[in-house]
This record gives sequence, structure tokens and C-alpha cells, in this order.
Amino acid sequence: MSSIQQYIAETKLSASPEQAFAYHERPGALQRLVPPWESVKIEHSDQSLHVGSQVVLKTKVAGVSLRWVAEHVQYDPPRLFADTQLSGPFKRWDHRHEFHEVADEAQSCRLRDEITYELPMGALGNLFGSGKACHTIEAMFAYRHRITKDDLAMASQTPMDPMRIAISGSSGLVGSNLSSMLTLLGHEVVNLVRSPDPRPDHLAVWSDSNELQQLSQCDAVVHLAGKSIASGRWSDEVKREIRDSRVIKTRQLCEGLASLHKKPKVLVCASATGIYGDRGDETLLESSSTGDDFLADVAAEWEAACQPAIDAGIRVVNTRFGIILSPQGGALQKTLLPAKFCGGALGNGQQWWSWIAIDDVLGGIHHVLANDQVNGPVNFVSPNPIRNRDFAQTLGKVLNRPALIPAPAFGLRLALGEMADALLLASTRVIPEVLTETGYQFRFTDLADYLKYGLGRVRLPSLERNK
Repeated sequence: MSSIQQYIAETKLSASPEQAFAYHERPGALQRLVPPWESVKIEHSDQSLHVGSQVVLKTKVAGVSLRWVAEHVQYDPPRLFADTQLSGPFKRWDHRHEFHEVADEAQSCRLRDEITYELPMGALGNLFGSGKACHTIEAMFAYRHRITKDDLAMASQTPMDPMRIAISGSSGLVGSNLSSMLTLLGHEVVNLVRSPDPRPDHLAVWSDSNELQQLSQCDAVVHLAGKSIASGRWSDEVKREIRDSRVIKTRQLCEGLASLHKKPKVLVCASATGIYGDRGDETLLESSSTGDDFLADVAAEWEAACQPAIDAGIRVVNTRFGIILSPQGGALQKTLLPAKFCGGALGNGQQWWSWIAIDDVLGGIHHVLANDQVNGPVNFVSPNPIRNRDFAQTLGKVLNRPALIPAPAFGLRLALGEMADALLLASTRVIPEVLTETGYQFRFTDLADYLKYGLGRVRLPSLERNK
């Protein structure tokens, strides 16, 4: 058997070759396409596909850190680009990205990835590493092709003229991914920060009135910034910081937007399903009443802080985020390790968890930006909330682990205090009525499907046998 292996994958995209090539060529493409379960850091990229441009990645193989240096060797838009490994985990790695027209379909093309690779250490490396390499490549390209297909389908189904979009919290889980996706779809992203920053795409709108005025040049603002509610026990000081980072900063931003001569058309401001409080089995819609605990009070004040923008005629959307699932952060990242050790339900496990895949958070924000009829509160959750015990069992099945060991409520309260009741034990059964009624097409409505995709359990087999 030859030590040279070949992998070929194809996927039909709802985009022309020109559109698909542009998606891959724009800044942020590599960040968007790196699977979230992979331990990969982009150390250097000149954001170019031109011949001679290089990318340096820091990754791990068998727990050992190493650098992967690749150089682009072909550039023929919109037909193909290609790269080769200069140094890294493979003895040889040559990768062609091709975009082929589909006969009689102007807004379709086929994405074809063709990889020729060879493992180090000859026959020994092939014997012990071939299966692992094949599994890794198939999982990687299942993810890459799915996210590319979904992004371009969304752009086709919900067309939006190129916009200049300002985003606060752009370094966070949602903000960083949103920035990459919007950039790949042809929009310009500006980062809103608190302190002055010399970079031209960073605006310190809370501390510099001149930079605030530059928001007149933006079509939309997405405000995601706020102190994490899950970074530690809630002392009185931490609770004050949680409230102030949301309420005061949002009010200041909205007052600033209202003062502009030319105002952005839309403000998308983060909120949370915590606004409903602990509601047992009650089905909760955007029209449901708010709760009466700490998080509910903060969320209600947070949304009310947007009133100056509303009064100024800006369309305001309050995105009430549920439990955002991503292996890169949040609840899923925190539950992965316990689940690998057979962790089970939290408390009695009867509480409803209203979850949403990170991909649908981004898709939902794109949807509300594009749809002028959407305003006010919008529940950002999957149409299928799940009880915590079923969440634990589903995650365990995906990881091939039984969900055997529950975490008792008293232990969670002892470790986390008030935060345990608010974030882990509270029951909120929330339905995304506005997203559904305005035609948003969810990428993931089944928890198991998302977990398999997000954790690299889905494979895209090669079209041809290895040579």
C-alpha cells in the first residue's frame, strides 16, 4: 500500500463560483473554518490567498505542540486556490480548493477539496497514524463544508446589501464569530471598545465623543458587551458590576446614538432568557411576563436602557439569548469535562434548558439585521428546549459515556451560591416565536445533531479510495 493518501470531498453550495471564492478570500475565513474542537491557534496570516502568502498555525498532535506553516502555491479566481505544507505534522500536504459551475444553475457551484498527504515515519507512521489522520480529516471537512454551505445558503435566502456594522464585545464568543461571519459575507465590521485604540477599525465610543460621531457612518450596531455572569460567585460587588456593565453602558451607548445627526438604522442589543426567571414548566414567549429575581431585574433594566434609541427612531431588537452552545466557551465547554467522567443531571434534572447553537445565534442576528419588521424582544433559543437530565444523557451518548453521576443541588449551591439557582437549576421553557414567525430557518433544532457536528463526531468520507 502506498504511503501517499488522497482525500476528496464535494458539496453543492447556494452561490456562484465568484461568491464562494470571495467567501474564502475575505479576512477571517480561516478563523471561521477552523473546527471549534481543534486546538488550533492562528499565529500569522496575511489574509491573502495569493501565491507566496503564508499561514502559520500552532496546533497539537498527540499532546505535543507544533507549528504548521503553509504557503499558497496557486491562485486562479474564481476557479481555485491551492496551498502546500512547508513544515508541520505531515511529511507532505497539498491542498486544492476548487469551485465548479453547476450546469443550468447560475447561483450554484460545487466546492471541491482535494488533499494529497503523506504521514511521517514511512510505513510505521502509516500503520499507527493512518486511521487517526483519516478520522481527523473527515471530521474537519464535514464541519468546513457544512458551515460554508449554511452561511452561503443563509446569505442567498436572506439577502442583505453590504453594510458597515459596529459590534461591541467583538472579542467574546458570539462577537468574534459574528465578526468573522459578517466579514465573509461581504460586510464591513467596526469594533466598539471602551478605551482608545489606535487601530482604525476600533472606536472608543464610550470615552471619545469624536469616535462616537463615527457611528454616523454605520448602518447597524450590535451591542454584545457585558461582564460575564458565570465567572465567579456573586458577591454584592460582582452583582453591581454585572448590572452596571449592561444597564449603564447600554444607556450611554443609546443616548450617544440618539444624538447623532445620521443614525444607524438598527441596534441589536443583547439580552437574556433570564428575564423570565424560574418558571417551571410554563411555556414562555416574547410576550410573557418577566420574573422577579436578580437576573430578571437586570435583563429588564438592560432592555429598558435602549429607550433613548427607540425614541430617536432607531429600530431596536433585544436578543434574549438562551444557553448558547459552543465547545469554545459557555455551558457546553464547562460541561464537557464532567460529561467525559460520566457526569449527569444538575439537581433533579427536571429544569428546562432553553439552548441554542452558536451557529443559530449568528444566523439569527443576521436575520434580524436583514428584516426591518423585526423589533423589540426576540427569543434566541432552539424551538426544542430540553430538560437538563435529557441534555446530560444526550451529551453522554455523543461522547460515548453514560450520564451516571448527578450533581446535587445543595453541592452546587455550596460551590456557587446564588449563581447556582439562577444559571443551573432555574427552569425556563422558552419558545422562539418571533424568529419562527418571521421565517428564520434554524440550522439546528435537534440537540444531538448539533453536538455531533460541534464536537467533531460527523464525518465526510472521501469520494475516492485512498491510493
